[in-house]
Amino acid sequence: MVQKVCFVTIGATAAFDQLLKAILTARFLQALQALGYTSLRLQYGKNGSKILDESGIVDEPGKGAQYGIEVSGFDFNTKGLGQEMWVTKAGEDRAEGVVISHAGSGSILDALRIRVPLIVVPNTSLLHNHQVELAEELSKQGFLIHGHLDDLPKALRESEVHRKKLQAWPPNNRGADPSGRGLAGVMDEEMGFYD
Repeated sequence: MVQKVCFVTIGATAAFDQLLKAILTARFLQALQALGYTSLRLQYGKNGSKILDESGIVDEPGKGAQYGIEVSGFDFNTKGLGQEMWVTKAGEDRAEGVVISHAGSGSILDALRIRVPLIVVPNTSLLHNHQVELAEELSKQGFLIHGHLDDLPKALRESEVHRKKLQAWPPNNRGADPSGRGLAGVMDEEMGFYD
C-alpha cells in the first residue's frame, strides 16, 4: 500500500494548541481521507498528548478512528524536524504528502528546502506577530499556501493544486521579483533594516 503522509508542526517555543485542535477535527480528517492520505504525524508540543487523547479521534493506538488514517505524534525532537518532514516526500512506497506548519521562519525554511507542498498557519495570538506578513508574502510569491484555522480542509485541497506549480527554494535572485522586494526585502523590513 502506498503511503501519503501529512506532517503537522505546531512549533516548540510558543504553544499553538489551536492549530492542533483544528487538525484533530472530523472535518479535517475527512478531507485527508478524501485526498488519499494514510498517515497524520503530529509534532504537538507539551500539551499535545492530552489534546490528542481528548479529541476522541484515536480509538486504538496508531489508528485514526473511523477515517482509516494512522495518527501518531511526539512533543519535541531535539534533532529538529527535517527527518519528519522528509517522510512527506514522494518515494518508492510513498505518494507526496504535505507539511502543515505554524508560521515560524525556521520551520518554513526547513519545509521549503524539502520542496513539498507547505501550508502555513500563522498564530495570530502572538504579540508583535510577524507570522501573518511572512505567510502572506511567501504565499503571494507562490512558495506556500497561507492557511487559516477556520478552514484547513480548503488549504489542504489548495495544496494538491499547488504541488504541480511549486516554486523552487531558494528563489532565483537573478531575475526580476514581481513584488519588487523578495524574501530578503521582507525579512529586512521585519528586522527594521531600511535602505
